[in-house]
Amino acid sequence: MARLFGTDGVRGRANADLTPELAMAVAVAAARTLAESDRSHPPLAVVGRDPRASGEMLEAAVVAGLASAGANVVRVGVLPTPGVAFLVGEAKADLGVMLSASHNPMPDNGIKLFAAGGHKLPDEVEHKIEAAIEAGASFVRPTGGGVGRVHDLLDGAEHYVQHLVGTVPHRLDGLRVVVDCANGAASDVAPLAYREAGAEVIAIHAEPDGLNINEGCGSTHLEPVKAAVLEHGAHLGIAHDGDADRCLAVTADGTEVDGDEIMAILALAMREGGALTADTLVATVMSNLGLRLAMSREGIRLIETKVGDRYVLEELRGAALALGGEQSGHIVMPAYATTGDGVLTGLHLMSRMAATGRSLADLASVVTKLPQVLVNVPVGDRAAGATAAPVLAATADAEAELGETGRVLLRPSGTEPLVRVMVEAATVETARSVAERIAAVVRSVSPA
Repeated sequence: MARLFGTDGVRGRANADLTPELAMAVAVAAARTLAESDRSHPPLAVVGRDPRASGEMLEAAVVAGLASAGANVVRVGVLPTPGVAFLVGEAKADLGVMLSASHNPMPDNGIKLFAAGGHKLPDEVEHKIEAAIEAGASFVRPTGGGVGRVHDLLDGAEHYVQHLVGTVPHRLDGLRVVVDCANGAASDVAPLAYREAGAEVIAIHAEPDGLNINEGCGSTHLEPVKAAVLEHGAHLGIAHDGDADRCLAVTADGTEVDGDEIMAILALAMREGGALTADTLVATVMSNLGLRLAMSREGIRLIETKVGDRYVLEELRGAALALGGEQSGHIVMPAYATTGDGVLTGLHLMSRMAATGRSLADLASVVTKLPQVLVNVPVGDRAAGATAAPVLAATADAEAELGETGRVLLRPSGTEPLVRVMVEAATVETARSVAERIAAVVRSVSPA
Protein backbone atom coordinates (compact mmCIF):
# COMPACT_ATOMS: atom_id res chain seq x y z
CA MET A 1 0.00 0.00 0.00
CA ALA A 2 1.32 3.44 -0.93
CA ARG A 3 1.92 5.96 1.85
CA LEU A 4 -1.53 7.44 2.58
CA PHE A 5 -0.72 10.21 5.04
CA GLY A 6 1.08 13.34 3.90
CA THR A 7 2.51 16.09 6.06
CA ASP A 8 -0.97 16.97 7.33
CA GLY A 9 -3.29 13.99 7.12
CA VAL A 10 -4.90 12.40 4.07
CA ARG A 11 -5.67 14.76 1.22
CA GLY A 12 -6.87 14.54 -2.36
CA ARG A 13 -9.58 15.40 -4.86
CA ALA A 14 -12.89 14.67 -3.15
CA ASN A 15 -14.89 11.77 -4.60
CA ALA A 16 -11.98 10.87 -6.89
CA ASP A 17 -8.84 10.35 -4.78
CA LEU A 18 -10.55 10.86 -1.44
CA THR A 19 -13.72 8.80 -1.77
CA PRO A 20 -16.40 8.10 0.84
CA GLU A 21 -15.15 4.50 0.90
CA LEU A 22 -11.63 5.65 1.76
CA ALA A 23 -12.93 8.12 4.34
CA MET A 24 -14.90 5.36 6.01
CA ALA A 25 -11.90 3.03 5.98
CA VAL A 26 -9.69 5.70 7.58
CA ALA A 27 -12.33 6.34 10.24
CA VAL A 28 -12.68 2.65 11.09
CA ALA A 29 -8.91 2.16 11.23
CA ALA A 30 -8.41 5.30 13.32
CA ALA A 31 -11.04 4.29 15.84
CA ARG A 32 -9.52 0.83 16.22
CA THR A 33 -5.93 2.06 16.40
CA LEU A 34 -6.32 5.05 18.69
CA ALA A 35 -8.65 3.27 21.11
CA GLU A 36 -6.88 -0.10 21.25
CA SER A 37 -4.85 0.88 24.31
CA ASP A 38 -7.96 1.36 26.47
CA ARG A 39 -10.90 -1.05 26.23
CA SER A 40 -12.51 0.18 29.43
CA HIS A 41 -15.04 2.34 27.58
CA PRO A 42 -16.37 2.86 24.07
CA PRO A 43 -14.13 5.35 22.26
CA LEU A 44 -15.42 8.91 21.85
CA ALA A 45 -14.71 10.84 18.64
CA VAL A 46 -15.24 14.51 17.77
CA VAL A 47 -15.89 15.23 14.07
CA GLY A 48 -15.78 18.67 12.43
CA ARG A 49 -15.37 20.05 8.93
CA ASP A 50 -14.84 23.16 6.87
CA PRO A 51 -17.75 24.37 4.70
CA ARG A 52 -16.72 22.90 1.33
CA ALA A 53 -19.55 20.94 -0.27
CA SER A 54 -17.77 17.58 -0.26
CA GLY A 55 -17.40 17.81 3.50
CA GLU A 56 -21.06 16.92 3.93
CA MET A 57 -20.57 13.66 2.04
CA LEU A 58 -17.29 12.78 3.73
CA GLU A 59 -18.64 13.66 7.17
CA ALA A 60 -21.42 11.12 6.67
CA ALA A 61 -18.89 8.46 5.69
CA VAL A 62 -16.55 9.21 8.60
CA VAL A 63 -19.36 9.23 11.16
CA ALA A 64 -20.68 5.93 9.80
CA GLY A 65 -17.20 4.40 9.93
CA LEU A 66 -16.57 5.51 13.48
CA ALA A 67 -19.95 4.31 14.73
CA SER A 68 -19.51 0.98 12.92
CA ALA A 69 -16.26 0.48 14.84
CA GLY A 70 -18.06 1.08 18.13
CA ALA A 71 -17.09 4.72 18.65
CA ASN A 72 -19.56 7.27 19.94
CA VAL A 73 -19.46 10.40 17.79
CA VAL A 74 -19.95 14.09 18.58
CA ARG A 75 -20.51 16.16 15.44
CA VAL A 76 -19.51 19.82 15.86
CA GLY A 77 -20.25 20.94 12.29
CA VAL A 78 -18.31 23.71 10.57
CA LEU A 79 -15.45 24.82 12.80
CA PRO A 80 -11.75 25.68 12.36
CA THR A 81 -9.30 22.80 12.65
CA PRO A 82 -7.86 24.15 15.94
CA GLY A 83 -11.42 24.46 17.25
CA VAL A 84 -11.97 20.76 16.66
CA ALA A 85 -8.65 19.99 18.36
CA PHE A 86 -9.69 22.14 21.32
CA LEU A 87 -13.03 20.36 21.66
CA VAL A 88 -11.30 16.95 21.53
CA GLY A 89 -9.42 17.98 24.65
CA GLU A 90 -12.39 19.64 26.32
CA ALA A 91 -14.61 16.60 25.74
CA LYS A 92 -11.85 14.22 26.84
CA ALA A 93 -12.39 12.40 23.54
CA ASP A 94 -10.19 9.57 22.34
CA LEU A 95 -9.81 10.99 18.85
CA GLY A 96 -10.85 13.82 16.59
CA VAL A 97 -11.46 14.02 12.86
CA MET A 98 -11.33 17.26 10.86
CA LEU A 99 -12.47 17.22 7.24
CA SER A 100 -10.61 19.96 5.39
CA ALA A 101 -8.08 20.55 2.66
CA SER A 102 -6.96 23.74 4.38
CA HIS A 103 -5.80 26.27 1.75
CA ASN A 104 -6.32 23.92 -1.21
CA PRO A 105 -9.00 24.66 -3.84
CA MET A 106 -12.60 23.64 -3.25
CA PRO A 107 -12.55 20.34 -5.24
CA ASP A 108 -9.96 18.96 -2.78
CA ASN A 109 -10.67 17.73 0.71
CA GLY A 110 -8.75 16.02 3.46
CA ILE A 111 -8.89 14.08 6.72
CA LYS A 112 -6.89 15.36 9.68
CA LEU A 113 -6.76 13.15 12.75
CA PHE A 114 -6.18 14.07 16.39
CA ALA A 115 -5.37 11.79 19.29
CA ALA A 116 -6.61 12.26 22.86
CA GLY A 117 -5.96 15.78 24.09
CA GLY A 118 -6.25 17.20 20.57
CA HIS A 119 -2.69 16.42 19.54
CA LYS A 120 -1.66 15.50 16.00
CA LEU A 121 -0.62 11.94 15.35
CA PRO A 122 3.03 10.84 15.34
CA ASP A 123 4.31 8.95 12.30
CA GLU A 124 4.21 5.57 14.03
CA VAL A 125 0.48 5.88 14.76
CA GLU A 126 -0.21 6.87 11.15
CA HIS A 127 1.69 3.76 10.06
CA LYS A 128 -0.55 1.64 12.30
CA ILE A 129 -3.67 3.21 10.81
CA GLU A 130 -2.42 2.56 7.29
CA ALA A 131 -1.72 -1.06 8.23
CA ALA A 132 -5.23 -1.39 9.64
CA ILE A 133 -6.71 0.01 6.41
CA GLU A 134 -4.70 -2.47 4.38
CA ALA A 135 -5.95 -5.31 6.56
CA GLY A 136 -9.48 -4.27 5.63
CA ALA A 137 -12.53 -5.75 7.32
CA SER A 138 -10.57 -8.43 9.15
CA PHE A 139 -12.08 -7.58 12.53
CA VAL A 140 -15.36 -8.38 14.23
CA ARG A 141 -17.70 -5.41 13.99
CA PRO A 142 -19.85 -4.68 17.02
CA THR A 143 -23.59 -5.23 16.80
CA GLY A 144 -26.60 -4.30 18.90
CA GLY A 145 -25.68 -2.03 21.76
CA GLY A 146 -22.03 -2.12 20.70
CA VAL A 147 -22.64 0.12 17.70
CA GLY A 148 -21.61 3.72 18.34
CA ARG A 149 -24.13 6.52 18.89
CA VAL A 150 -24.07 9.93 17.19
CA HIS A 151 -24.83 13.30 18.80
CA ASP A 152 -24.56 16.93 17.70
CA LEU A 153 -22.80 19.59 19.78
CA LEU A 154 -24.60 22.85 19.02
CA ASP A 155 -22.53 25.25 21.13
CA GLY A 156 -19.02 24.06 20.26
CA ALA A 157 -18.18 27.35 18.52
CA GLU A 158 -19.18 29.31 21.63
CA HIS A 159 -16.90 27.24 23.84
CA TYR A 160 -14.05 27.70 21.39
CA VAL A 161 -14.49 31.49 21.11
CA GLN A 162 -14.66 31.86 24.88
CA HIS A 163 -11.41 29.94 25.16
CA LEU A 164 -9.70 32.11 22.53
CA VAL A 165 -10.76 35.43 24.00
CA GLY A 166 -9.73 34.25 27.45
CA THR A 167 -6.11 33.94 26.32
CA VAL A 168 -5.71 37.57 25.22
CA PRO A 169 -3.22 39.41 27.46
CA HIS A 170 -4.42 42.89 26.45
CA ARG A 171 -7.79 43.88 25.00
CA LEU A 172 -8.03 45.14 21.43
CA ASP A 173 -10.14 48.26 22.04
CA GLY A 174 -9.29 51.01 19.56
CA LEU A 175 -8.06 48.70 16.81
CA ARG A 176 -9.87 48.43 13.49
CA VAL A 177 -9.14 45.20 11.64
CA VAL A 178 -10.21 43.73 8.32
CA VAL A 179 -10.44 39.93 8.49
CA ASP A 180 -10.58 37.81 5.34
CA CYS A 181 -12.23 34.54 6.35
CA ALA A 182 -11.57 32.80 2.99
CA ASN A 183 -15.25 31.78 2.90
CA GLY A 184 -14.03 29.03 5.18
CA ALA A 185 -14.38 27.54 8.62
CA ALA A 186 -13.65 30.79 10.48
CA SER A 187 -16.36 32.84 8.75
CA ASP A 188 -18.37 33.07 11.98
CA VAL A 189 -15.72 32.37 14.61
CA ALA A 190 -12.99 34.86 13.62
CA PRO A 191 -15.11 38.03 13.44
CA LEU A 192 -16.89 37.05 16.66
CA ALA A 193 -13.65 36.39 18.56
CA TYR A 194 -12.03 39.64 17.41
CA ARG A 195 -15.14 41.64 18.34
CA GLU A 196 -15.43 39.94 21.72
CA ALA A 197 -11.82 40.92 22.41
CA GLY A 198 -12.63 44.59 21.70
CA ALA A 199 -11.66 45.21 18.07
CA GLU A 200 -13.76 46.93 15.44
CA VAL A 201 -14.09 44.27 12.75
CA ILE A 202 -14.75 44.48 9.03
CA ALA A 203 -15.25 40.91 7.79
CA ILE A 204 -14.83 40.00 4.13
CA HIS A 205 -15.27 36.66 2.36
CA ALA A 206 -17.33 35.44 5.30
CA GLU A 207 -20.27 33.99 3.37
CA PRO A 208 -19.39 30.38 2.55
CA ASP A 209 -21.68 28.55 0.14
CA GLY A 210 -19.75 25.27 -0.04
CA LEU A 211 -18.17 26.19 -3.37
CA ASN A 212 -16.34 29.48 -2.79
CA ILE A 213 -13.84 28.46 -0.11
CA ASN A 214 -10.34 29.89 -0.79
CA GLU A 215 -11.55 31.21 -4.16
CA GLY A 216 -9.46 34.32 -4.81
CA CYS A 217 -9.40 35.14 -1.12
CA GLY A 218 -7.87 34.28 2.24
CA SER A 219 -4.24 33.74 3.15
CA THR A 220 -3.28 32.54 -0.35
CA HIS A 221 -4.72 35.64 -2.07
CA LEU A 222 -3.91 38.75 -0.06
CA GLU A 223 -4.95 41.40 -2.61
CA PRO A 224 -8.57 41.66 -1.37
CA VAL A 225 -7.59 42.18 2.27
CA LYS A 226 -4.97 44.76 1.26
CA ALA A 227 -7.58 46.70 -0.71
CA ALA A 228 -10.10 46.50 2.13
CA VAL A 229 -7.58 47.75 4.71
CA LEU A 230 -6.89 50.83 2.58
CA GLU A 231 -10.59 51.36 1.84
CA HIS A 232 -11.64 51.26 5.49
CA GLY A 233 -8.56 52.92 6.99
CA ALA A 234 -7.94 49.88 9.16
CA HIS A 235 -4.93 49.47 11.42
CA LEU A 236 -4.25 46.06 9.91
CA GLY A 237 -5.70 43.18 7.96
CA ILE A 238 -5.71 39.50 8.85
CA ALA A 239 -6.19 36.66 6.39
CA HIS A 240 -7.05 33.08 7.29
CA ASP A 241 -7.13 29.97 5.13
CA GLY A 242 -10.02 27.57 4.63
CA ASP A 243 -9.70 25.82 7.99
CA ALA A 244 -8.22 28.80 9.86
CA ASP A 245 -5.11 27.11 11.19
CA ARG A 246 -2.97 29.85 9.67
CA CYS A 247 -2.84 33.63 9.87
CA LEU A 248 -1.11 36.17 7.67
CA ALA A 249 -1.40 39.93 8.06
CA VAL A 250 -1.04 43.23 6.23
CA THR A 251 -0.07 46.60 7.63
CA ALA A 252 -2.13 49.79 7.45
CA ASP A 253 -0.49 50.64 4.12
CA GLY A 254 -1.08 47.14 2.71
CA THR A 255 2.38 45.65 3.19
CA GLU A 256 2.36 41.89 3.73
CA VAL A 257 3.45 40.48 7.09
CA ASP A 258 4.20 36.76 6.93
CA GLY A 259 4.56 34.05 9.53
CA ASP A 260 8.24 34.76 10.10
CA GLU A 261 7.54 38.36 11.07
CA ILE A 262 4.55 37.36 13.20
CA MET A 263 6.69 34.81 15.04
CA ALA A 264 9.35 37.46 15.71
CA ILE A 265 6.75 39.88 17.09
CA LEU A 266 5.22 37.24 19.35
CA ALA A 267 8.61 35.91 20.46
CA LEU A 268 9.70 39.34 21.66
CA ALA A 269 6.36 39.93 23.37
CA MET A 270 6.48 36.56 25.13
CA ARG A 271 10.08 37.04 26.24
CA GLU A 272 9.16 40.44 27.67
CA GLY A 273 6.35 38.78 29.60
CA GLY A 274 8.55 35.92 30.78
CA ALA A 275 6.59 33.35 28.75
CA LEU A 276 9.16 32.42 26.07
CA THR A 277 10.55 29.20 27.50
CA ALA A 278 14.36 29.03 27.31
CA ASP A 279 14.26 32.14 25.10
CA THR A 280 13.74 29.76 22.18
CA LEU A 281 11.66 29.88 18.99
CA VAL A 282 10.99 26.87 16.77
CA ALA A 283 10.69 27.37 12.99
CA THR A 284 11.06 25.27 9.87
CA VAL A 285 13.85 25.24 7.31
CA MET A 286 11.60 27.36 5.06
CA SER A 287 11.82 30.39 7.34
CA ASN A 288 13.69 33.34 5.91
CA LEU A 289 17.31 33.84 6.83
CA GLY A 290 16.23 37.29 8.03
CA LEU A 291 14.29 35.70 10.89
CA ARG A 292 17.37 33.78 12.00
CA LEU A 293 19.49 36.93 11.93
CA ALA A 294 16.86 38.94 13.84
CA MET A 295 16.46 36.34 16.56
CA SER A 296 20.21 36.00 16.95
CA ARG A 297 20.51 39.76 17.30
CA GLU A 298 17.79 39.75 19.97
CA GLY A 299 19.38 36.89 21.92
CA ILE A 300 16.66 34.37 21.04
CA ARG A 301 17.70 30.86 20.02
CA LEU A 302 16.12 29.43 16.86
CA ILE A 303 15.58 25.69 16.41
CA GLU A 304 14.87 24.42 12.89
CA THR A 305 12.62 21.51 11.95
CA LYS A 306 11.41 19.87 8.77
CA VAL A 307 8.57 21.60 6.92
CA GLY A 308 5.15 20.92 8.41
CA ASP A 309 3.55 22.25 11.56
CA ARG A 310 3.41 18.69 12.91
CA TYR A 311 7.22 18.71 13.16
CA VAL A 312 7.17 22.11 14.83
CA LEU A 313 4.63 20.68 17.27
CA GLU A 314 6.79 17.65 17.99
CA GLU A 315 9.77 19.85 18.80
CA LEU A 316 7.69 22.15 20.98
CA ARG A 317 6.20 19.26 22.93
CA GLY A 318 9.45 17.33 23.21
CA ALA A 319 11.39 20.28 24.59
CA ALA A 320 8.45 21.92 26.44
CA LEU A 321 8.87 25.14 24.45
CA ALA A 322 6.35 27.96 24.10
CA LEU A 323 6.33 29.25 20.52
CA GLY A 324 6.90 27.95 17.03
CA GLY A 325 5.55 28.08 13.53
CA GLU A 326 5.97 28.40 9.81
CA GLN A 327 6.47 31.21 7.35
CA SER A 328 3.08 30.30 5.86
CA GLY A 329 1.34 31.51 9.00
CA HIS A 330 0.92 28.32 11.05
CA ILE A 331 1.80 29.62 14.51
CA VAL A 332 1.69 27.34 17.54
CA MET A 333 1.41 28.48 21.14
CA PRO A 334 1.19 25.29 23.23
CA ALA A 335 0.03 27.12 26.34
CA TYR A 336 -3.26 27.79 24.56
CA ALA A 337 -3.58 25.34 21.67
CA THR A 338 -2.42 21.89 20.63
CA THR A 339 -2.00 22.88 16.99
CA GLY A 340 -1.58 25.93 14.79
CA ASP A 341 -4.44 28.36 15.36
CA GLY A 342 -4.92 31.32 13.03
CA VAL A 343 -7.54 33.13 15.11
CA LEU A 344 -5.49 32.72 18.28
CA THR A 345 -2.49 34.14 16.41
CA GLY A 346 -4.50 37.11 15.16
CA LEU A 347 -5.71 37.88 18.67
CA HIS A 348 -2.22 37.84 20.16
CA LEU A 349 -0.73 39.84 17.29
CA MET A 350 -3.33 42.58 17.78
CA SER A 351 -2.92 42.36 21.53
CA ARG A 352 0.76 43.24 21.12
CA MET A 353 -0.20 46.23 18.97
CA ALA A 354 -2.73 47.42 21.55
CA ALA A 355 -0.38 46.91 24.48
CA THR A 356 2.52 48.80 22.92
CA GLY A 357 0.65 51.40 20.89
CA ARG A 358 2.95 50.53 17.98
CA SER A 359 1.84 49.92 14.42
CA LEU A 360 2.13 46.51 12.85
CA ALA A 361 4.69 47.88 10.40
CA ASP A 362 6.84 49.11 13.26
CA LEU A 363 6.62 45.82 15.14
CA ALA A 364 7.42 43.80 12.01
CA SER A 365 10.49 45.90 11.24
CA VAL A 366 12.51 43.75 13.66
CA VAL A 367 12.95 41.34 10.73
CA THR A 368 14.78 42.38 7.57
CA LYS A 369 13.99 39.64 5.11
CA LEU A 370 16.38 38.47 2.43
CA PRO A 371 14.79 38.23 -1.00
CA GLN A 372 13.25 34.77 -1.24
CA VAL A 373 11.84 33.11 -4.34
CA LEU A 374 9.74 29.96 -4.20
CA VAL A 375 8.99 28.03 -7.38
CA ASN A 376 6.45 25.21 -7.19
CA VAL A 377 7.33 22.74 -9.93
CA PRO A 378 4.59 20.27 -11.03
CA VAL A 379 6.16 16.82 -11.34
CA GLY A 380 5.21 13.27 -12.17
CA ASP A 381 7.29 11.80 -9.33
CA ARG A 382 7.98 13.97 -6.27
CA ALA A 383 10.84 11.84 -4.98
CA ALA A 384 12.63 11.68 -8.32
CA GLY A 385 12.11 15.38 -8.92
CA ALA A 386 13.82 16.23 -5.63
CA THR A 387 16.61 13.64 -5.52
CA ALA A 388 17.66 12.84 -9.09
CA ALA A 389 21.41 13.23 -9.69
CA PRO A 390 21.05 16.17 -12.15
CA VAL A 391 18.87 18.02 -9.63
CA LEU A 392 21.34 17.46 -6.80
CA ALA A 393 24.21 18.60 -9.01
CA ALA A 394 22.36 21.80 -10.01
CA THR A 395 21.58 22.50 -6.36
CA ALA A 396 25.20 22.01 -5.31
CA ASP A 397 26.37 24.37 -8.05
CA ALA A 398 23.88 27.01 -6.93
CA GLU A 399 24.93 26.73 -3.28
CA ALA A 400 28.56 27.16 -4.26
CA GLU A 401 27.63 30.22 -6.31
CA LEU A 402 25.64 31.85 -3.49
CA GLY A 403 28.11 31.06 -0.71
CA GLU A 404 27.18 32.76 2.57
CA THR A 405 24.96 35.34 0.86
CA GLY A 406 22.04 32.96 0.38
CA ARG A 407 20.80 29.40 0.47
CA VAL A 408 18.86 26.79 -1.52
CA LEU A 409 16.14 24.51 -0.19
CA LEU A 410 14.63 21.77 -2.32
CA ARG A 411 11.79 19.58 -1.05
CA PRO A 412 8.87 17.55 -2.35
CA SER A 413 5.43 18.72 -1.25
CA GLY A 414 3.75 16.50 1.29
CA THR A 415 0.26 17.15 -0.09
CA GLU A 416 0.54 17.96 -3.81
CA PRO A 417 2.45 16.62 -6.87
CA LEU A 418 5.01 19.39 -6.61
CA VAL A 419 8.67 19.93 -5.86
CA ARG A 420 9.26 23.23 -4.09
CA VAL A 421 12.45 25.09 -5.03
CA MET A 422 13.24 27.90 -2.60
CA VAL A 423 16.21 30.23 -3.04
CA GLU A 424 17.35 33.17 -0.89
CA ALA A 425 19.94 35.58 -2.19
CA ALA A 426 21.21 39.12 -1.82
CA THR A 427 18.89 40.33 -4.61
CA VAL A 428 15.56 39.07 -5.85
CA GLU A 429 16.94 38.89 -9.37
CA THR A 430 19.67 36.48 -8.29
CA ALA A 431 17.24 34.40 -6.26
CA ARG A 432 14.78 34.16 -9.15
CA SER A 433 17.48 33.29 -11.67
CA VAL A 434 18.90 30.51 -9.50
CA ALA A 435 15.45 29.14 -8.60
CA GLU A 436 14.31 29.00 -12.22
CA ARG A 437 17.55 27.32 -13.25
CA ILE A 438 17.06 24.55 -10.70
CA ALA A 439 13.34 24.32 -11.48
CA ALA A 440 14.13 23.71 -15.14
CA VAL A 441 16.31 20.75 -14.18
CA VAL A 442 13.53 19.37 -11.93
CA ARG A 443 11.05 19.63 -14.85
CA SER A 444 13.43 17.84 -17.17
CA VAL A 445 13.93 14.81 -14.92
CA SER A 446 10.31 14.41 -13.78
CA PRO A 447 7.82 16.04 -16.17
CA ALA A 448 4.26 16.40 -14.89
